[in-house]
Amino acid sequence: MKTMERNPVVVTEEDYNLLRPFMDRMPDKNSDMSLAYELNRAVVVKKDAFPPHAIRLNSKVSVLDLETDKVHEFTIVMPEQANIREQKISVLTPMGTALIGFRKAEEVRWKVPAGLKRFRILDVVNAI
Repeated sequence: MKTMERNPVVVTEEDYNLLRPFMDRMPDKNSDMSLAYELNRAVVVKKDAFPPHAIRLNSKVSVLDLETDKVHEFTIVMPEQANIREQKISVLTPMGTALIGFRKAEEVRWKVPAGLKRFRILDVVNAI
């Protein structure tokens, strides 16, 4: 579960169309902590109607790990563009999937390899 309130996920039509082919290929596609689940419940909007501080593909994101107080900064990208040295993580990673469609100041709970983690989104920068 991402948040206690189950805030709606918002994605652009463009991102939805890029991510849709990955949905059926994911081994955990029926889990409530999967990209397929999140996209199936997403509100899909035109790019010009997308909230300015919501996370989408190519968003530069700053998040706070609420257990460790550590800040993580990265850009969420398509799998073929991922490069950890450049702080670019794939949308298909647990962290990328957890954050896509959520907004600045929201709190997210998500299962990552280290267990269930809680994050607060500190900042989101989207290219115009």
